[in-house]
Amino acid sequence: MNSILSRNVFLVKEKVGMFKAANSYDIFNPENGSLMMSCTEPNLGFFTKLFRFTDYKRMTPFHVVVSDTQGKPIVSVKRGVALFKSDVEVFDTNERLIGVFKQKVFSFGGKFEIHDANDRHLCTLQGKWTGWDFKFLQHNKEIATVSKKWAGIGKEFFTSADNYVLNIDNSVGAEDPIRQLILAAIMCIDMVFKE
Repeated sequence: MNSILSRNVFLVKEKVGMFKAANSYDIFNPENGSLMMSCTEPNLGFFTKLFRFTDYKRMTPFHVVVSDTQGKPIVSVKRGVALFKSDVEVFDTNERLIGVFKQKVFSFGGKFEIHDANDRHLCTLQGKWTGWDFKFLQHNKEIATVSKKWAGIGKEFFTSADNYVLNIDNSVGAEDPIRQLILAAIMCIDMVFKE
């Protein structure tokens, strides 16, 4: 696992652009504003690009690759065409499946059950119906949060694009593989619920 994932706070900023079909994000260190990672959709097909400009955008497949500043992949997040619910797969640097986000259809605010590669339940990602806040619950204990609110040094980065702050609790070990899934959750939230 990449050592960059041992940090506890990440500032994720969606890149904006006119007539862009592919989604892309930059991940910053909120303490000093330095770029830590980039997220891109490198290979969009013609029809996917076409449907991204329609009301069917939420149904289109995606493949987002999270890379460090040298371009080395850290995790990738993939989903096929979604009709009613999304099951989003997360892969490591070597394209090995490390987990799956299984969307719960009838939930207020959005909800994913997060499973490992062997389909064992790891934790739950639960959104609030009143806003943009999401929390990770493991054995009924909050282990991480994703929020659009930020009052720290990185607030000047925020524009009208979707931007998030990921905060991982100190109880999650620096080498715990669940950190890869927690990072991948931002792309799941934005691509599945917020597009």
